[in-house]
Amino acid sequence: MIYLDLLIGFMEVGLFSFGGAYAAIPLIRDVVLAHGWLDDEMLSYMIAVSESTPGPIMVNLATYVGSNKGGLLGAVIATTAVMLPAFIIILFIMVLAKSLLKNQYVQAILGGLKPCVIGIILATGVYMILGNCYIKPERSVDIIAVLITCVLAVIYFGSRKFIPKGMSPIGLICLAALVGVAVYGI
Repeated sequence: MIYLDLLIGFMEVGLFSFGGAYAAIPLIRDVVLAHGWLDDEMLSYMIAVSESTPGPIMVNLATYVGSNKGGLLGAVIATTAVMLPAFIIILFIMVLAKSLLKNQYVQAILGGLKPCVIGIILATGVYMILGNCYIKPERSVDIIAVLITCVLAVIYFGSRKFIPKGMSPIGLICLAALVGVAVYGI
């Protein structure tokens, strides 16, 4: 009976929790307290532990509650139940998206969105640069930071001549960290 309760309870959580893990916490709380699986204090502790461990909060909580109430099989059932609705919904969306992506109107919309996304990212970068330069009136532009940014941009875009796919963003981030430590840390 506990396995069926875990399945239905966490399927409910997985199916009706929209807005991310923090928005799902009240629903998880209702299900867990309604079944008497944990008391309010223990649930609060488990939310804190679930936040600090790798993985989504809902999955971590489901695994813990399932393990606590039904052992290994309970953990597997609760974890699967909380993830299954999202998995099925994503599969359904992918089936629809595959046929939609062939539509010329959808292609036109996506083609129009690409420059918008690039513009938003660029505007955010410019805003962050200007915001960091002019937070306080007495601060001036950090010329060294501007030079490092320009050098990194040249390296990133120039690497396409020597590396077929160009430099990876992760490699660029690591290089930027090393240059930052060398320039500002020494």
